[in-house]
Amino acid sequence: MSLPPALAELVDDFAALGPKDRLQLLLELSRELPELPDRYADAADSMEQVHECQSPLFLAVEVAEGGDRPVHLFFSAPPEAPTTRGFASIMHTGLDGQPADAVLAVPDDFYTDLGLAEAVSPLRLRGIAAMLARIKRQVRAATG
Repeated sequence: MSLPPALAELVDDFAALGPKDRLQLLLELSRELPELPDRYADAADSMEQVHECQSPLFLAVEVAEGGDRPVHLFFSAPPEAPTTRGFASIMHTGLDGQPADAVLAVPDDFYTDLGLAEAVSPLRLRGIAAMLARIKRQVRAATG
């Protein structure tokens, strides 16, 4: 599996824990999701909604010009949706600042190695898969 180093470290962290501790780590990550910059203050108008998430989640993807085209990710999710925020934080921690090629090379099912299937519903896991799919689509559109 080809994962950027920060995402690989997160996967290893989750894999080393039992189901209850994985859920606790997901909740801790939910509190680390960065605030949005002012340019995305009107999230519903300026960001893409991930409809597959059970809670409202919006994302924006920026791909810098030049070099290895680093990708920057921005997420908006309500504080009362910690699982959704935790998934967004996994994506932000693992992929923000990574080269576009590295983001596109992340396996679509990488999240299965987090071991969260024992802690959250399959419906919720579909949300993280949808986030990655939309991130990749936006990166392809920006680099194509």
